[in-house]
Amino acid sequence: MLTRVDRIQLAVPDAEAAAQGWIGLLGAEKAGSDRLQGLGARRMLLRAGNGWVELLTPDGTGKIADAVAARGPHLYAAGVATPDIAALRRHLEARGVSAPFEAGQLHLDVADTGIAGLRVVASEDQALDAVGDIDFFYEATLLSKDTGGVTRALNALFGLNDSYYTEIVSELFGYRGTLTLFDEDRLDRLEVIDPVKEGTTMERYFRKFGQCLYMAFAETRDINLIAARAAAAGAGVTIDRPAERPAHLPADQIWLHPKALGGMMLGLSRPSMAWSWSGRPERVEALV
Repeated sequence: MLTRVDRIQLAVPDAEAAAQGWIGLLGAEKAGSDRLQGLGARRMLLRAGNGWVELLTPDGTGKIADAVAARGPHLYAAGVATPDIAALRRHLEARGVSAPFEAGQLHLDVADTGIAGLRVVASEDQALDAVGDIDFFYEATLLSKDTGGVTRALNALFGLNDSYYTEIVSELFGYRGTLTLFDEDRLDRLEVIDPVKEGTTMERYFRKFGQCLYMAFAETRDINLIAARAAAAGAGVTIDRPAERPAHLPADQIWLHPKALGGMMLGLSRPSMAWSWSGRPERVEALV
């Protein structure tokens, strides 16, 4: 029923300011603007990779004004694609979920998902050429102490198949949880993780905001270029790169810090690298 993570929505006080990092560091391109009445928001659309970034700013009172007032700029909703938006709408309505439908999208608030902290915007899948320097989004991360309960709720809500799921544990970053892969042959998923190591950035964020969306991940063939741009711009970036790897070869992962992208952390991995922690390490392409 879900094919991929095709976009992210950020709630921000200033869309132009938030767009600068996406454009300057990642080569995103402006693709229009409109208004979402149900959210009380003005929306700036950016094309990034084969998907979208939607920057939502308050337009009077409403959900986005409330969200920005409560948390400042942040990842507001995970964006998922479906091959048939009408069929997804019928599926949800059969479960008693009548999510607002506007601008061709279903806008599920926490009352609709039934999962604290999780908002989802669902769109009909489109085959789009990649724009800029990321290839595609594949993950949005929800922080939760109840990873099992959340994944069961996601199964019921979207008809996901938990035989595709994989468990994830990071000793380095101090978390554990589940990757709810939509398809066994694609990386697209919602990550549901519990920060278990005190004092990490993730754990502090969780203590401050509770169960909530935290960050997203994308794949890129230009990971070193993006890292170099971030360093040159003085933007916060963390790089995961084996010390012995030659400089011309790509890093495995980097993380662009929230201030660099208008309020949300974005992880980037080199092509295929994410399979190393997604249950299929044999799919990681060797570097030459």
